[in-house]
Amino acid sequence: MKRLAVSTLFALGLGLAVSLWASPPESNWQSVDEVFGFAGKDLPGGVHRFGWGRSDLHVTIGNVTVEPAIALGSWAGFLQAGGSTVTMGDLVLLDSELDPVIGELQSGGFDILAIHNHLVNESPHVIYLHFHGHGDAAALAKTLKAALAKTKTPAPGKSAAAPTAEQTQTFEKLQAALGRKGTMAGTVLQVGVPRSEAIHDGGIEVPASLGMSTSLNFQTVGAEVATSGDFVLIAEEVNPVIRELRAHGIAPTALHSHMLTETPRLFFMHFWGGGSPEKIGEGLKAALAKTASK
Repeated sequence: MKRLAVSTLFALGLGLAVSLWASPPESNWQSVDEVFGFAGKDLPGGVHRFGWGRSDLHVTIGNVTVEPAIALGSWAGFLQAGGSTVTMGDLVLLDSELDPVIGELQSGGFDILAIHNHLVNESPHVIYLHFHGHGDAAALAKTLKAALAKTKTPAPGKSAAAPTAEQTQTFEKLQAALGRKGTMAGTVLQVGVPRSEAIHDGGIEVPASLGMSTSLNFQTVGAEVATSGDFVLIAEEVNPVIRELRAHGIAPTALHSHMLTETPRLFFMHFWGGGSPEKIGEGLKAALAKTASK
C-alpha cells in the first residue's frame, strides 16, 4: 500500500509539473497587459499579441474605403526568449507621425527594421514602420505606448460588428476557391499561411505568429471582395508569385524586407486586388502554389 501511495503521489506531482510547464500562468504577461490597459491575445508559438486598428483614418483606394483589419492595423507581438522578452511588429502611421515615433522607439532602445509603403494610390498616404526590441517586457511595452501616444491611434474599442448573411456567403465562396479557411476580424476575413521552413533571427526561432506568415485579408465590396496582405517569400519565389498575381488581376504594391538579420533571407510582397470571390480566391491559390508554404 505504501509503495502504491508513493507511486500515485509521484504520478500526480509529475502530471501537475507537466501541466504547469505546458500552460504558463496568464500572469506571465500581466505587466504588459497593465501597461496597454487591455489583455493581449495568446497565439501559437508563445506569442502574446496586441493590435491597434487605425479606425481614426478614412483611407480610400479608388471607390473602396479600406477597413482597418484588412491593411491598417498596427500590432506588436511579445515573445519570451533567452531569459528576456523580444517584441516585433509594425505601426501604421501618417507622414507627420513618422519622425516623432522613431524618436520615441529609439530612445527606448528599439531598432527600426523598415520604413515603407504597403499600399499604392491610397488617400491619405500611410506609411509602415517595422520595429524590434528586447529586454524587460514592461519596459518594452512602455516604450511602445509612448510611441503610440505620438499618433492619433485610438485605443481598442468594443467588439467589431459581425458579418451579414450576404457577407458570410461571399466569404464562403472565396474560401472554397482559395482552398483554405480563415478567421473573422469583425467583417474582415483573415487567412494566415505559415512557411514550411523554420525562420531564425538573432539566435531565436521566430514563430509564424510573429509576422512570419503570408497574410491574406478580405473585405466585401458589394457582391465582390477587395484583398490586401503580404506574401512571405524567399528570393526565387518572388517573380513567380508576381506573375501569378498579375495574371489574375491582383497588383503587387510593394516588395521589401521587414527584418535585418533573418535566416533564410525573406522578402515581403504586398498586394491589392478586387473582383469576384471566385476569381480572387483562385488567383491567390495559384500564387501560394509557387511558395514553400504549409
